[in-house]
Parts: sequence; structure tokens; C-alpha cells
Amino acid sequence: MKALILRLDAPLMSFGYVMVDQHGFTDRFPGTAMLTGLIANALGWDHADFDRLQALQGRIQFAARWDSDPEHVVDYHTVDLGQPKMREPGWTTRGEPEHRSGGEAARLGTHQRYRHYWADGLMTVALHVAGEEAPDLEAVKAALQQPARPLFLGRKSCLPARPLLDPHTPVVEGEDLLTILRMVPVWTRDGTPGPGRATHACWPAELGVAGRGEVRRVFDLRDWRNHIPAGSRWSAEGMLGGTD
Repeated sequence: MKALILRLDAPLMSFGYVMVDQHGFTDRFPGTAMLTGLIANALGWDHADFDRLQALQGRIQFAARWDSDPEHVVDYHTVDLGQPKMREPGWTTRGEPEHRSGGEAARLGTHQRYRHYWADGLMTVALHVAGEEAPDLEAVKAALQQPARPLFLGRKSCLPARPLLDPHTPVVEGEDLLTILRMVPVWTRDGTPGPGRATHACWPAELGVAGRGEVRRVFDLRDWRNHIPAGSRWSAEGMLGGTD
């Protein structure tokens, strides 16, 4: 098996999770749909390419770990739905603005929103694209080296601080993704190999639980035709390195 080695480094990253009221949470690790969108953006695909996106999502496998642990931060912002520009006819199919159901406060009041991020972390991802159809691993590698559009790590405000591919070993071959992830040196915060230590990681559940880990269900799949979250899978998570 071959895998691309990605080094995700950014002031802010957000991996998406189940929305709860005004909170847009972030999972601990990237989701399959997020990585699908990242690759598709690098390839220059559009949202209308839902068949290609769905097929690519079904081929992506990965393992990831936090080389430098991030800080959890919450961005607070508001939107005043009572502003004149929000009351006037907008871009809807019926020529009238759409508001939330409920009373006046729900329809035209000020709404609070909370967006969750990981700040100042550095993550390593071993990414495999199964099958022989296009795009293959080499095509994905070329797209990440020269992306068709600017890339972001979750939300559009999450711009990478460095090229995504590992500058020394962009492709690594091993028995499976967990083995490959163990083979790749852990980076220090400045992007240089550091001493081996325990890191929080995830990997495909079918590889079993290694060290201090558990298997949990993650909701990271997407229905690309209808643009909605749709589907889940099992993922193994735990600590790698150190005394595992």
C-alpha cells in the first residue's frame, strides 16, 4: 500500500462535526468528506461534479495523528436579521426573504453563532486512494503540489501555513495505513523531526485497536448530490508511540 504524507499546519483548522443549535463543532480529526473536498478543490472540481465526488469519497482511506497538540478555541459572532438589507427581498426563488419560523425575535432578532476551531496544531495524515480509476494517488499528489485553487483546512478561513505534502517523503509504502503512520517521523512544532513520543491518532477501525485506544462511530460522510451530511463509519482512535 502507498500513501501520501500530508502535514497539516495552520493557525486555525476545523474538521466539522454534528451541528448543535448555534454551535458548529469540530471533530478531533479530519473527516472523509473534508479530505474529499480538499482533493477535489486541488483538482479543480466543482460542486456539480457530485458523481465524481461521491466516487472519490468511497475510495479515500486515511490515518492521522497530532504531532503538535492544538488548542481548542471558539469564535463568537452575531448576525442581526432585523437590518434593512436582511428584511428586503433577497435572492430566493419567490423574490421574498426567508426567515426562521417562530416569533419576532427568532425571525428578525440578533442570532449568536459559535464556530469551533483547533489553533496552532500540527497534524500528519497518511492518505490512501483505493482502486485504479482516476484520480489515482499520483494525480492527487500532483494536484496537491500545484492546486487548481487555493486550499483550506476545513473552513475557508483556515489557510495552510505550509505546502500540504511532506517535503522529504511525500509518498511512503507500507503494509497498511497504521504501519505507514508509525514509519513517518513525528515533527516538532517548527516542522523538524523530533524525539518519539505518544501522540493522539486515528486509523481505520478494521486494523484493530492498538495501544491505548477505542473504536467509535464518526459521522464524516456526505451526500454530494444533495449537499447534506449522510453516513457514518467506524474509526479507531488512541495513543501511538511512547509506551503503546
